[in-house]
Amino acid sequence: MKRIVTRVRAVIFAGCILAGCSAAPPTVSVPAYQNRAVTRTEGGVQVSTAVLSPAESAAVYGVPLSERKIQPVWIEVRNREDGNYFLLSPGLDPNFFPASEAAEAFGNHASHDEQVALDSRFRALGFRNPVRPGETVSGFVLTNLHEGAKLVQIDLVAKGRAQTFSIFVPVPGFETDYKRSQVFKRAADPDEPIVNYTDDGSFRAAVEALPCCATNEDGSKNGDPLNLVVVGGLDDAFPSFVRRGWSVTEQKWSGAIRRMISAALSGEAYVNAPVSDLFLFGHAQDLALQKARGDIHQRNHMRLWLSNMRYHGKPVWVGQVSRDIGTRLTWHTSTFTTHKIDPDVDEARTALTEDMTYSQNLSKIGLLNGVVAAPESMPRENLTTDPYFTDGYRIVLVFDRAPSSLADITVFPWITPYKVMRVAPGAGP
Repeated sequence: MKRIVTRVRAVIFAGCILAGCSAAPPTVSVPAYQNRAVTRTEGGVQVSTAVLSPAESAAVYGVPLSERKIQPVWIEVRNREDGNYFLLSPGLDPNFFPASEAAEAFGNHASHDEQVALDSRFRALGFRNPVRPGETVSGFVLTNLHEGAKLVQIDLVAKGRAQTFSIFVPVPGFETDYKRSQVFKRAADPDEPIVNYTDDGSFRAAVEALPCCATNEDGSKNGDPLNLVVVGGLDDAFPSFVRRGWSVTEQKWSGAIRRMISAALSGEAYVNAPVSDLFLFGHAQDLALQKARGDIHQRNHMRLWLSNMRYHGKPVWVGQVSRDIGTRLTWHTSTFTTHKIDPDVDEARTALTEDMTYSQNLSKIGLLNGVVAAPESMPRENLTTDPYFTDGYRIVLVFDRAPSSLADITVFPWITPYKVMRVAPGAGP
């Protein structure tokens, strides 16, 4: 029977050749995570990366990695230089999971042969060094789970040289607040005219002329002070925030609201908890970031709005940062809960500045006017009636893709009180 089938196939093949038909090339299916991969190039090295969703990681590895808080990061390195490059896995996560350890976590009820097969599969999927000249190598590094967004830091070393790529990568399967505004697309391809400032004096005047505060939706009442300006984007500022432990914020959908109320009652952590909307430029914040502590009651958080300004070509974000010191029920928000802010909002501004000096990418800071001062003896209230006081200044943080040390951070020659100057001793005027 097998010979008959073989002869039939041979006859069909010969007939096709004589008739001049050609065989269609096999269809190669590219995984969805490779189609959405983020690519960066430096010199003769090109890297691509994507972070897998829980469903994707289960499909690739055959086991539910997310249940053990394991998240695969796909890395591809194309080497067009003349030396071998080696990927350093701790750069992606100091507590990354070796393939054997991750496989062992799913082998409790497996036979010896099943465990060997599982271990072999995990090893085969892993990224393998070195990347030789002219080669393209791809594979996974198993990291700790992050929802919403992840900083993928790719450190490649070779003899006498190194390449570092810090890439802000969205994680699928999580509805972040910035998705609703398509803000990163707007930053790269603005819908409206922009003003690019290359003169520091003109830039200062434009930033000082911004409104003092965020408002409610119709603009009839002022809220928290706009005490922050971030200069940078996906390749410098936002990797810096993620590197320092800042998390993206979840949209206010029913599941997130239930989780937030539950966390408020139980005190458990919720590092992506939604924030209430404040308004600037006629719309709610484009994105919010937060640096959570051990429970939902305490966190530092910021709201950012993309402006139509650029500084030396970099996007300029106007924002508000404050420190949350508790939660309470309220009728002033749609979630019926709100965080109580530390009334000293200047402390949160300074704490953020100091935090960012350790981010590796902060290049310049400056303090200028723009927020109406409110002394501690006469505090103002935000939209949820929390009191706050401020010296009336806003901080400008400029980020650069090239890593910088503490000693390299410079200061704009504007307003330089001691509490800001202390973050960069000896820098600036």
